Amino acid sequence: MQREAVTVWNRCLQVIQENIPDQSFRTWFEPIVPLRLNGSELTIQVPSQFFYEWLEENYVHLLRKALDFAIGHHGQLQYSIIVDKGDEGSKPLTVNVPTSKSPQNAKPDNVDADILKSPFEMKDLDSLQLDSYLNPAYTFDNFIEGDCNRLGRSAGFAIAQNPGTTAFNPLMIYGGVGLGKTHLVQAVGNYIKNNNQDKFVLYVSSEKFTTQFINSIRTDSLRDFMSFYMQVDVLIIDDVQFWAGKEKTQETFFHIFNHLHGAKKQIIMTSDRAPRDLQGMQDRLQSRFKQGLTADLQQPDLETRTAIIQKKLLAEGIFIEHNVIEYLAHSINTNVRELEGVIVSLMAQASLNRREIDLDLARNTLRNIVIDSDKEVTIDTVQDVVADHFKIAVSDLKSKSRKKEAVFPRQIAMFLAKDLTELSLKSIGYHFGGRDHSTVIHGIQTISDLCSNNPQIRETVEKLKSSLK
Repeated sequence: MQREAVTVWNRCLQVIQENIPDQSFRTWFEPIVPLRLNGSELTIQVPSQFFYEWLEENYVHLLRKALDFAIGHHGQLQYSIIVDKGDEGSKPLTVNVPTSKSPQNAKPDNVDADILKSPFEMKDLDSLQLDSYLNPAYTFDNFIEGDCNRLGRSAGFAIAQNPGTTAFNPLMIYGGVGLGKTHLVQAVGNYIKNNNQDKFVLYVSSEKFTTQFINSIRTDSLRDFMSFYMQVDVLIIDDVQFWAGKEKTQETFFHIFNHLHGAKKQIIMTSDRAPRDLQGMQDRLQSRFKQGLTADLQQPDLETRTAIIQKKLLAEGIFIEHNVIEYLAHSINTNVRELEGVIVSLMAQASLNRREIDLDLARNTLRNIVIDSDKEVTIDTVQDVVADHFKIAVSDLKSKSRKKEAVFPRQIAMFLAKDLTELSLKSIGYHFGGRDHSTVIHGIQTISDLCSNNPQIRETVEKLKSSLK
């Protein structure tokens, strides 16, 4: 029975591995053990309650797809959750839980079936049950406000309270990947939807809009397509930069925009760059994008990153020491998505290894994520490589020692950290014993001058940089 379960589970893993990143596969699926196959019901063992809940929350549709492939549409999944690993004298204690959701009726993750249909083909326009395609998890309550996003958040909340009547119409939110654009605009949509039952809110990606537009031409239903969008009260379009070069799509949206704006309907858009930098856009459409308020989301500052970490952990009911939170906040400053990803991986590692989240676990988790995903090196890696090259301890780099054998390697490590990571001077100083930014600037400038005038030092720095890359 277990051999059959292993065979079926391996077939499931083929599908799963093709649909998620390698890091996610290793974290969430490699630890799973297939136990038994009873007819069309497969039982798998997971290492903790947290593990089970994460799978159910994030991968239920993918598991359904895998079961369809391995067993068929009638396939069922049951979890065996380890609640106590036991010891030499007692077996692990487990509880069995059938999948709590209904994967058979679940919508696919990528909603392919819906993308191929225009919304006016799926729903009755007079119905108040029209699907808004909003994620209810995106709210203002769990959107952390900071200097990096205050304008956008404030404008979004003002719109949410009075959609279509403020000067912020349209609202254009722009910024890099993972900074919270989608979260913010969907928070606006959810607030309006929950507090204005008579308003039809619609969230749609630019790609989905284009696909629906093309489909309406193919099926000779362009008039219905236009009519549908012109009845929306709050239209949220994500990633409009993907319309670059799509002249017909732009022209159609231009007419929809004019109608909605003239009827005092709210329009909200996101982009990865400012309207003036959008290439391949019609001038008249760009001018419409600039008509209301344009707000950018920037990389979160230290205080905002700290608040995000605390909020995420609080939501999961997890407490960790402040020094670990401080370390994470100083070590990751690229975007919110990566920060949250590290937190999730950290919680997963703690759950799998049945250990507390401490500084060592945080360092190892961050280092593994960076190595696995081929991203830039961490400051811990810089310190390790420099300390090893100069035959000193990492603690010497962080110490208050002013001896030459510690000061020179410390300055080189600071120089490399500034060059190879995206950390601020303040964060670099934090990792070198809490030094202030002026000390970091001095160290970086010293090495920069030495590299210009001393070929031997320049060669050493390049050698270290090459080994880090």
